[in-house]
Order: sequence, then C-alpha cells, then structure tokens
Amino acid sequence: MLDWYRDLGAPERRTFWACFGGWALDALDVQIYTFVIPALIALWHISTAQAGLLATSALVISAFGGWIAGMLADRIGRARLLMIMIAWFAFFTFLSGFTQNFQQLLIVRGLQGFGFGGEWAAGSVLMGEVIRAADRGKAVGTVQSAWAWGWGAAAILATIIFQILPQEIAWRALFFVGILPALLVFYIRTRVPEPAIFKAATQAPARRSTLDIFRAELLPTTILGAVLTTGAQGGYYAITTFLPTFLRTERHLTVMGTGGYLAVIIVGSWVGYIVSAYVSDAVGRRANFFIFAVGSLLIAIAYTQTQISNPIMLALGFPLGFFASGIFSGMGPVLTELFPTSVRGAAQGFCYNFGRGIGAFFPTLVGLLSAKVALGAAIGIFAAICYAIVVLAAVALPETRGRELLAD
Repeated sequence: MLDWYRDLGAPERRTFWACFGGWALDALDVQIYTFVIPALIALWHISTAQAGLLATSALVISAFGGWIAGMLADRIGRARLLMIMIAWFAFFTFLSGFTQNFQQLLIVRGLQGFGFGGEWAAGSVLMGEVIRAADRGKAVGTVQSAWAWGWGAAAILATIIFQILPQEIAWRALFFVGILPALLVFYIRTRVPEPAIFKAATQAPARRSTLDIFRAELLPTTILGAVLTTGAQGGYYAITTFLPTFLRTERHLTVMGTGGYLAVIIVGSWVGYIVSAYVSDAVGRRANFFIFAVGSLLIAIAYTQTQISNPIMLALGFPLGFFASGIFSGMGPVLTELFPTSVRGAAQGFCYNFGRGIGAFFPTLVGLLSAKVALGAAIGIFAAICYAIVVLAAVALPETRGRELLAD
C-alpha cells in the first residue's frame, strides 16, 4: 500500500511532508476556535448567534482567500505561496489570543480565515503537480487526511490546557499555540522546490490570464468544478452544524458532547480520507464521488430519520466521519487534472472555495427550513439536495484518473 511513497524521490517526499504538515497545522488553528467557544460565551457573554457569526465569517472570507491565493500561486509559485499562507494564518491565530471583545475577534478571525483558505489552494496544487498520475489520488488524498491529525491535536491540546489553566487564561493560551505552524515556513523555504511543470509553464512565451478559467474554453469545467465542491461542502456543513442540536433537543441524547464521540468521528474521518484516496486511484474519480456521496446521504438519513440510542449513535460517529470527510480526498486530484498548469492554482482556488463560500450558508438555510418542518427533516432534505448535486456534477465531468499534466 505504500509503494507509491517508496517510489518518491527526496524532493517529492519533502514536498509531501510540507503539504501534510501545512494542512494538519491549518486544521489545528481552525479547530482551536471550536474548543474556546464555551469559554468566550461564559466570559464575554456573547450569544450563540455571535459565536456562529465568528465561524461563518471565517469560512466566507476563507473562500476569497482561497481564490486570491490560487491566482497568486500561478504567478509567484506554489511553494512560495504556501509559506506565505502558513505564516499568515499562524500569525492571526496567535493574535486572536490578545483580543478583548467580540468585535476585535471577529476582525482577527476573519483575517485568519483568509490564510486558511489560501493554504489549501497552494498546498493542493503543489502536491498534485509533483506526483505521477498513477499515484496522484493516493498522495493528495493522504495529505487531505492530515486534517484529522490537526483536529485531534486541537482536541488534545484543548483538554490539557483547560485542565491546567483557569478558563480566562486557557482560551488565550490555546490561541497562542497557533503560532507553531509558522515554524514549518523555515523548512519549506530551504527544502521544498517549485514543481518542474510549474517552472516550465512560467517560461512559456504566451501565458494564460488567471481569468481564462471564465472564458469559453474552460468555463464549463470551472462551473462544474465549483458545483461539485458546493455539493460536498454544503452537505458537510448542513449535516455537522445541526446534528448536535437535533440529537440533543429532539432525541435527548447525551453522548454527543463527549470526548469519546469526538474521538470516534475524528478516527472515522482519517480512515475515510485514506480509503477515499486509494479508491480514487483504483476505480476512478467519478466512482469515488458516487460512493462517498451516497454513503454521506445514507448516514444523514440514519441519524435523522431512525430512532437510535446513545450506544448506536456513538457507533454511527465512525461512518459519519468516514463518508462526510472522505469525500474531500477526491477534490484535490480531480481539480488538479481538469485544468492547465498556467491557471491551475486559480482554478483550484476558485472552485474549491466557491463551494466553501456557498456551503457556509447552508446551515442558515437548514435553520430557515426547520421553521416550517422538523429539524431532522430539514437536515435530510438539504443533505439529499447537496449529495445529488455531487453525483450530477461528477457525471458531467470527464474521468481524469491517470491523466498526465502538461505545462499548458
């Protein structure tokens, strides 16, 4: 199973670990916020709506960050931009620890989101361009699995810090830990080269404009790529945002907020990322999306439309993490293979982050619909719509497994 990794040369391995570490540390900084919410509500007396706004604003701004970063990656380089984005989100996570009120944190959190979106755009295209076609799904998908490691690290750090420090200091200390990703910049600067295919593209006599992704030749692919990511991210946010509320208020289950349940979801997510990465290379990009879209929908139905107990819900945490997270392993490879090198960063940044920006509003839509129908039904309806969109977009897009990348 690891033959693809053994076949990598030294520069490719260094690139792999730089991208893996960047995405894991990105997850660490993003997930830290979820663990300080209770402290902020208690200490600053902010409402749950304000806490939600802090999360939504970062997601929306990250969409713009990803697109802008993608365009810059086509101009200044993939590895160089990766360094800039890691330093950016690490600095603003660290700065969050000094904020004194909701308004300050809203601004700083939004700026952190800009770097969060940009890091994926830079790292995904960098990794996709250095790996051979036969192993691109496995390599890029394995990098995607780093999110689960960062998420788990955030959970462990939060548990430790909140146990040894008083709440009014602990939340700040947790944000201060967010400066650690900046150390990865020194490694990337000295050890990770720009992909050879990117260097060749920069030497072409006539280069494409970053806006060419909206011209007739590429526009259909750009639209379908954005639709694909919108379905996956909208489904993920619609399910994960309101499931805790649904299970607590309508099913009166208590295991949802436990560390054990969170651990099951994180492990399920990591396994899902890895399995999806290998399936994507084994059976193709489109079939992989079919499998994980249908699986995500079925698990949403199981949660919202059937009567389950605490032990069963704990067990269902694994397939929830497996399918809802695993579907994202296929995004990087397919977006890398759909576009020419000179606009690949712009295309990936736009498509993936368009989906993130639109998907960020799906929890709001679920909430609005729940005023007319039961919350469980609202979650199920939007999950069905989102994952149907994934399937339809995957059908319309070409199969790209094994496609060799060209300089332009």
